[in-house]
Amino acid sequence: MIPNRKHIRLRGYDYSSPGLYFITICTSDRIGFLGKIENTTWFPSVIGKQAEIFWNEIPGHFANVELGNYVIMPNHMHGIIEIAGATHVGTGHGLSLPNTSADANVGTPHGVSLPNLSHYDINVPPEQNKFGKTIPGSLSAIIGQFKSTLTRWCNINQHAFRWQRRFYDHVIRNDVELERIKNYIVNNVKNWEDDKFYMR
Repeated sequence: MIPNRKHIRLRGYDYSSPGLYFITICTSDRIGFLGKIENTTWFPSVIGKQAEIFWNEIPGHFANVELGNYVIMPNHMHGIIEIAGATHVGTGHGLSLPNTSADANVGTPHGVSLPNLSHYDINVPPEQNKFGKTIPGSLSAIIGQFKSTLTRWCNINQHAFRWQRRFYDHVIRNDVELERIKNYIVNNVKNWEDDKFYMR
């Protein structure tokens, strides 16, 4: 169960910096473009299958990016993205955590801070420089390219499809959070009917 509390971005945090991020991307109006779940079994649509292909191709377009656990659901997807760099704190999981000691008072200190996903759409302005353009290599650049690639593929192949304009991100600060988020992703299909995004 995702805690019912509002999360905001870390003040002053550089989202192009090395770190581990939990990403949620939704379809427009939460329409089940990506597939369906029946009896806890996932059946991807053609669009859902293509979304998985493009997601796994992200590291081929961004050399400093590694992918962790992810799941594609009927009307949204979750994934862990690592922006690699030399300032990581090792986790022993093949992924690294950002050093956010300066932000120690942000979020829940006991490490159970999963986001309230109902607020993702209004709290996540894209990373932009002072001229209003997305910073290359930032989280917004990575997710923006993924979303536009799938949208373009759908247009070319005449599949009706739209993403919600924004996405939700959460900076993973410690191993407890990482394990909690990984378990949430792994069990998302099984817990579909209890999901905040569940629609029949």
